Amino acid sequence: MNVDLGDIEAPGPWVKSSYSNGAGGECVECAPAGEQVLVRDTKLGGTSVATITSPAWHAFADAVRRGWPEHL
Repeated sequence: MNVDLGDIEAPGPWVKSSYSNGAGGECVECAPAGEQVLVRDTKLGGTSVATITSPAWHAFADAVRRGWPEHL
């Protein structure tokens, strides 16, 4: 679900992905928000935030750690 929330302030700190490049592009941040995780593109600021359930986020992150999508 993509929600336009303006400059949202997450309850927890925004954390930048370790896969973001150092040139200021391809930067994704996430933040805990109760039973959900907020995800945003840093280039867009807080103007577009995806809201994902915590279990779905953890399943996604675990799949990426295991090599998804290359090792499906």
